[in-house]
Amino acid sequence: MHGLINRSIQCFLRDTYGAESWNTIAAVAELGHNNFEALLDYDQAQTEAVLGAAAGHLGSPLEIVLEDLGTYLVSHSNMHSLRRLLRFGGESFVDFLHSLDELHDRARMAVPDLSVPVLELLDHSSSAFTLLVRHDYPGFGYVVLGVLRAMADDYGALVFLEHQGEKDRVEMVSIELLETGFAEGREFALAQAG
Repeated sequence: MHGLINRSIQCFLRDTYGAESWNTIAAVAELGHNNFEALLDYDQAQTEAVLGAAAGHLGSPLEIVLEDLGTYLVSHSNMHSLRRLLRFGGESFVDFLHSLDELHDRARMAVPDLSVPVLELLDHSSSAFTLLVRHDYPGFGYVVLGVLRAMADDYGALVFLEHQGEKDRVEMVSIELLETGFAEGREFALAQAG
C-alpha cells in the first residue's frame, strides 16, 4: 500500500482521536513504528492491521471508520489540497459527480504509483445516480461514501447516500440528489489566496 494512503490514515486517527489513541492503535497493530512515511510502500497487511486495530479501539464497525476517513480527507483543515483537487470537478455537485470518472487519471498524473479507485458514474435520472467503485482494497467504497458526503456539504447540496454492497470487486454507492441549493456551500476560488 502506498505510504500516502497509510499516512492519511495515521493523520486521520491522530487528528481526530488524539496522539495517544494513534499510539495505542499503532501498538495493537504491531507496526514496530508509529509513523508512516508518505513516499514509501508498505505491505497491505499493515494497512489492514491499522484499520482493524482502529475499529477495535474506537468500538466502531470498520465501515464507519472508513467513511469517517473519507469525510476527513475532504473536510479537515490539514487536507485542503485534496478538497481543492476535487472542487476543480465543477461548479455544482452534479458537475462534480460527472467529473469523478476522470479522478483516477488526474490522481495518477499527480502521484503515478498511487493506487486510486476507478470510479464510474451511472445516471438514472437528473437526481439519481449510482457510483461504481473499483479498487483492489475491499471497503474503499466506504471511503468514497465519506468523500461524497463531505463534498455534498461543501457544495451545499442535500443528498441521500447509501453503500449498496459489493459484487465482483465493484462496490456500489447510490446517490439521490434531493436539493442542489439546500445550504450555502463553502467558499471556493480557482486561485489560491496569497
